[in-house]
Amino acid sequence: MTMRFRFAPSPTGQLHVGNARTALFNWLAARNAGGAFVVRIEDTDAERSSSESEAGILDDLRWLGLAWQEGPGVDGAHGPYRQSERLEIYREHAQELLGRGAAYHCFCSADQLESDRRAAVAAGRPASYPGTCRALPAEDVRRRLEAGERAALRFAVPEVGQVEFEDLVRGTVRFSGDVIGDPVIVRSDGRPAYNFAVVVDDALMQISHVVRGEDHISNTPRQLLLYEALGFTPPTFAHLALVMGPDHAPLSKRHGVTSVAEYRARGYLPEALANYLALLGWSPGGDDEILPIEELARRFRIADVGRSASVFDPEKLAWVNRHYMKALPHDRLLELATPSFAAAGFATGPDGAGSAFLGEIASLAVDAVDRVEQIPGRLRFLFEFDVAQALADPEIRREVEGVDAMRVIGALATELAARPRIDGDGFRELKTAMRTATGCKGRALFHPIRVALTGRSDGMELDRAVPAIDKGAELPSGSGVRPILGCRERAAAFAKALGIE
Repeated sequence: MTMRFRFAPSPTGQLHVGNARTALFNWLAARNAGGAFVVRIEDTDAERSSSESEAGILDDLRWLGLAWQEGPGVDGAHGPYRQSERLEIYREHAQELLGRGAAYHCFCSADQLESDRRAAVAAGRPASYPGTCRALPAEDVRRRLEAGERAALRFAVPEVGQVEFEDLVRGTVRFSGDVIGDPVIVRSDGRPAYNFAVVVDDALMQISHVVRGEDHISNTPRQLLLYEALGFTPPTFAHLALVMGPDHAPLSKRHGVTSVAEYRARGYLPEALANYLALLGWSPGGDDEILPIEELARRFRIADVGRSASVFDPEKLAWVNRHYMKALPHDRLLELATPSFAAAGFATGPDGAGSAFLGEIASLAVDAVDRVEQIPGRLRFLFEFDVAQALADPEIRREVEGVDAMRVIGALATELAARPRIDGDGFRELKTAMRTATGCKGRALFHPIRVALTGRSDGMELDRAVPAIDKGAELPSGSGVRPILGCRERAAAFAKALGIE
């Protein structure tokens, strides 16, 4: 039998990284077993669901590389794959239960249900439905319905001592029958309730394994009883521990970025996020943690997933992302970085020469940043050189007004005025000439050069930064890249501001 796994998001917001981890584990398990990964949209909550949210979730799944064999946009034998398009299917199965006496109409109001709940809690009883409408005479039910009174449908839970199932992650799980109560399967407005719809869907879609968060574990006994009442064989369940924030509370907005869309916007790579999410609660074994998704799938087993909650560590994600960024092909790095250059105001519709320059400087910065979004900040010295602003920093002013520093900056202005634009070889020649002209070496030589040419006291290596400055200065005005002041102009401006002749 083909193993079939599913991911069934509700389109009521963005894809949370915890749900993305659940989707990933289902995808990995399906891939490992040579089975099917099915996506189903649970959109019966019409007030909160939106097509925009659905589109965003599906786009995020594609971005992560989690292609589905059946689901929205991919026809299969078990559709439709949106619950809003399956309402007649739910109605038929609800009527089947009603006709067999396994379901009944409930006329209880929200106020009555709340009053019953409070009374149960006060008396120390389980806060489950007390069965108020379960024994209503059929004639009374018919009369009230014909009078236009609205009613929900409830599942008549059979008397059971306990409900037990084997969970692939948690082992044997048992629930007392006393705490189950009679759940609503169809609301008074005709919409199916979650526990009913999910059973019908998973059964008819032949889902063999339901892998989901542990917040659903309390739903499982009701669902198992519904499977039995409908004559369906239940799937195998696996309930994953939740993803926690650094404070060991469930990961939420108060912890900062929590959605896949936000990580995408910040320049994280899909392969990095997928790789990191796979490590939350599971280990691929061996010494390697950085593995392509196909290798993760080859090693993945649901039974190897741990029971303990995992902490989402942004620093670990950044470490994984750095690894993947360093390995990016030049063309892809340029594609990813160009929007960030535009957002920083450093480029607007760059042409061929402008794009080539942006790709080159992005590769210079990629080793020193955690994500693509940070690349322009690392290269800000190229585009925003301001002598007055640099000298407004008391520490920089104190450093450059020393006797040796003044001598270095003066010599630098003189040397650059007599030289063509600096490339890699030219910078090596410049260093030799500067040592000869000033008698300085080490930090006494290179720190004043750094300040005079970048306006900053720290940054990337000068043998990378200096050629980049002059290469940018040579770009034609129509390149789409913000104009960059060259090295000789920078040194001359610094020397003039310090009063060096």
